[in-house]
Amino acid sequence: MTRRNIERYQWEKDRVHQPEEMRRQKGGTEYDTGLEVHQLQFHAEYSTVDASEEIAAIFKVQAGTKLLRRMYWTSAKTEDAPLSMSVSYLIYDAAAKNPALLDDKNEPWPGGTHHQLSTIGVEVNHVSDHVIARPPTPGEVEILRTEPGDWILSIRKISTGVNGKVVEVADAVYPADRTELVYGIKLRPWEKK
Repeated sequence: MTRRNIERYQWEKDRVHQPEEMRRQKGGTEYDTGLEVHQLQFHAEYSTVDASEEIAAIFKVQAGTKLLRRMYWTSAKTEDAPLSMSVSYLIYDAAAKNPALLDDKNEPWPGGTHHQLSTIGVEVNHVSDHVIARPPTPGEVEILRTEPGDWILSIRKISTGVNGKVVEVADAVYPADRTELVYGIKLRPWEKK
């Protein structure tokens, strides 16, 4: 799997205003893998948790603030091991403005998180990825079906709205031996002398 995050995030944002039929045809995993929706198996589990000190500091809220925890993993139907696994956090009270956002039975949501956030009046204008390589946790080994000694790529994605507030914190993990991350940075041209 290849993730081109800079292009992907803009692609996700641009889809917000497309008709639902268009948004249903292709999601982020399809974008990354080149597979089609019918070739994938998607799993989502939602729960509520209290914000840890670490997550609360990122959101700039009190520790213990109620969060919506969304856990996802996606597999190709022809493979046993999932392509990725992620846990996303939203401030519960913000997400509750649209009760449909609180129900994992509405997944996969056509248009993904950008569209979900748009339904509560949030526009994302900045995404920051923090990438590390590390050994997987026992839970990640079980879900991703990695082998002892395998490593994973862990991406903490922090999405900020146009108002400057963090609107989502997501931790995604990918088997390092099956994933390529591609980042491109557009540079401003030199000023002409």
